[in-house]
Amino acid sequence: MMLFEVPGMRCGHCKGSVEKAIRSVDDLAEVRVNLDERRVAVTSATASSDQIEDALRSSGYPASLVDP
Repeated sequence: MMLFEVPGMRCGHCKGSVEKAIRSVDDLAEVRVNLDERRVAVTSATASSDQIEDALRSSGYPASLVDP
């Protein structure tokens, strides 16, 4: 599991956009969004953290990987 901080994520629309961006890299990824903490947990068998960060950034949501 990878955990990302996504500071610009604030509403339900943001949540949907973030999920869509991640699934554009891996449509089978498990994505859990916590709007209150502005964090996203991702479990993916194929996508790297760099690929997910790039997809989020391209969608207007700069993200950073949280150290485990």
